[in-house]
Amino acid sequence: MTLEQILAMVIFAGMFIAIMSGRVHRYIPALVGAALTAVLVLALMEPDKLWHVIRLYDFVDSHWWYGKHAAEAVTQAASGSEPEIGGVNWQTMIFIGGMTVMVEGMGAAGFFRWLCLLVAKVVKYRVTPILIAFMLLSGFLSIFIDSITVMLFLATATIELARLLRFDPVPVIIAEVFASNTGGSATMSGDPPNIIIGTHFNHTFADFASNTGPIAWASMIAVLSLFYLFFRKALRQQAPDSPVNSRDQYPRPSEAIHNPRLFMLSTAVFLLIVALLVTHAQTGLSVGLIGCIAAVLTLCASALALRDQLSHILAGVDWRTLLFFFGLFVCVGGLEATGVLEMLAERIGDASGSSLIMAMTLILWISAFASAIVDNIPLAATMRSVIGTLAHSLAPGAQQPLAWSLALGTDTGGNATPIGASANVVGTAIAEKEGYRISWGKYCKYAIPATVLVVGLCNVYLILRYG
Repeated sequence: MTLEQILAMVIFAGMFIAIMSGRVHRYIPALVGAALTAVLVLALMEPDKLWHVIRLYDFVDSHWWYGKHAAEAVTQAASGSEPEIGGVNWQTMIFIGGMTVMVEGMGAAGFFRWLCLLVAKVVKYRVTPILIAFMLLSGFLSIFIDSITVMLFLATATIELARLLRFDPVPVIIAEVFASNTGGSATMSGDPPNIIIGTHFNHTFADFASNTGPIAWASMIAVLSLFYLFFRKALRQQAPDSPVNSRDQYPRPSEAIHNPRLFMLSTAVFLLIVALLVTHAQTGLSVGLIGCIAAVLTLCASALALRDQLSHILAGVDWRTLLFFFGLFVCVGGLEATGVLEMLAERIGDASGSSLIMAMTLILWISAFASAIVDNIPLAATMRSVIGTLAHSLAPGAQQPLAWSLALGTDTGGNATPIGASANVVGTAIAEKEGYRISWGKYCKYAIPATVLVVGLCNVYLILRYG
């Protein structure tokens, strides 16, 4: 191994350990690692590759904004051509930033609280149906909105209902976390790992929906049945599923809407963005441009409806997470530029014996197991380039099945522990803040069997469809 490869690996490992320790916010070690990678590895030893890792030239490329990705997706996947060097994935960062602005606007308009209260009213405030309905709602919302945001609002609404109906919200929150990650695996915009994988390989919303979508919803039905068996007895003992005598004691969905004009405008923006995501392969709009459209329209709607909401919406954007993504992409770009990821791909290729079935199985289970231990976002960012290289040693067209294996592994494997995915961290943190602590033992008791079941179903699906 060369000196630059050793340095890139040491810096990346140090960053990963610091992130796992949780002593500081993860964006700090990511930015420190990026600075060390840029200076010690790229600027001094690979100066010609530093520009390709930072990728600022993407912003002045008109094809990067419009027309390129949808047209090249099918051609590149069919030919098995190697994707260009990764580096900073500005498509991912801009899309997530824009969607965060839109979601903040929807939250300010009361959209999420209104939706949760409406669902609870439809099932007549009965606890066991709430478990089922909120799992389905969590999975459905995660198709279009990242699972972090889904859990942020859904967990809060669940705790509010739990206090009104006098039941333990912990089982419902665990089920919602699992459903958000599982449902999010169905589309490109559902989970951050999917956005990273999709933008790297130029896959579209429809590509994910037609390849990971079927098994995502089959798995959703399986885990819904499993969690129903796990929790129905305990929930019924706490709050029997009897008709509510007085509905006036429960909040009405309309109470969540403080500004009807802002609510209507935010809902219209959301529906438009969903339509643009579903059709971006046909329109040629990149996901980065769609993210910009979402942010601009949300800010305009807020300015028209309620001027003082603008500062609140902008303040709600998680800038630290975007900085984390930037630092992470630079560190992974250093591993790729120095050839470390190519070496890792060769090792996996040797272990698979040039068999696509074995390679898919290894990628699925390795990423699922690793995602249970570490955050699945840096794992997806690292492995995306590995499978791009690995595909060249396998059959033509192997790149897409490997990408679906990575997406399913990182999305569903992250369910197994409280720290496996960002949605898990958010859901458990909100519960603990409100006085409902979810211990590792209690979470893993239910999540690990469900995770093994889902990953096993994904493995069977991948073999039957692509093997």
